[in-house]
Amino acid sequence: MLEHGGQLHAAARRYAIPLENWLDLSTGINPNGWPVPALSPTAWARLPEINDGLELAAQAYYATPHLLPCAGSQAIIQALPRLRSLCRVGFPNIGYAEHAYAWLQAGHEVVPLPYNNIDIKQLDVLIVINHNNPTGQCYSTDILLDWQQELSRRGGWLIVDEAFMDVTPNNSLMPYCSLPGLIVLRSLGKFFGLAGARVGFAAAELNLLNLLAEYLGPWTLSGPSREIAKQALMDKNWQLRTCVELEQASLRLYNLLSQHGLTPNGGTALFQWLRTSKAEIIQDTLARQGILVRLFKKPQSLRFGLPRNDEWDRLDRGLCTCKPIH
Repeated sequence: MLEHGGQLHAAARRYAIPLENWLDLSTGINPNGWPVPALSPTAWARLPEINDGLELAAQAYYATPHLLPCAGSQAIIQALPRLRSLCRVGFPNIGYAEHAYAWLQAGHEVVPLPYNNIDIKQLDVLIVINHNNPTGQCYSTDILLDWQQELSRRGGWLIVDEAFMDVTPNNSLMPYCSLPGLIVLRSLGKFFGLAGARVGFAAAELNLLNLLAEYLGPWTLSGPSREIAKQALMDKNWQLRTCVELEQASLRLYNLLSQHGLTPNGGTALFQWLRTSKAEIIQDTLARQGILVRLFKKPQSLRFGLPRNDEWDRLDRGLCTCKPIH
């Protein structure tokens, strides 16, 4: 399987540092996530039911009439290649690698494209990560809708992964999901900090969602996950407050890295991305102090997630030890 951030147990073994002593900045997950309350006994005791209010809460939050809850967007990523005959699929050469991997595993022709210069000629499917992970690039709604129109004219799909979109909802394609061939993926893992609940959504035309639902089968979400997701999606006050806090924290992270000579090349409200030829050395130097960041080898780069409120000083001290490297 592909490598991802959050491999904390492996890092603890490699560097012989106990789990509880790590500062994990490797995932891009909100470190101050939505506070999960005690759940009702029925969430554990009964089979999940679709008329529990989750779909209505999600439709209101995402501003779209048609969506399908799934066990994280990863389940959708793996299912979509099975719903088309073999075709030619374009994906960004820097981006969340599970997309290309899933289509390749299903036998499709996979074409890497420069993430900042995408050409959709001769493609049947285009995958866009918006905001891109890890570069942070955000494509405009107009450009994406132009691509959707051109692809749909030849029976193609535009798949837009919006895992990092919550803080900038005006850039989302969710309101356009009734358009032919448009599929938008969302997740509660990043903004809400609920990655362990494994809750994601696909939004698309009804006939495509019905195909996806048939493929995935019943009970794609557990009862506890459905209850947590419904309550989180309805908590408007927490959402508004968190948007402001994340934007402030991301700017603080950008400034802190810049002060240490590590000016980011891109980012979102949940992470900053830095290209550097010294990426492996910096990652290792920080890891020896119990600070885990995400290393990318192509291109050589690092992704820094946000520290919790009480962890900024520790990151500052760790970055001081990296100055002789760069």
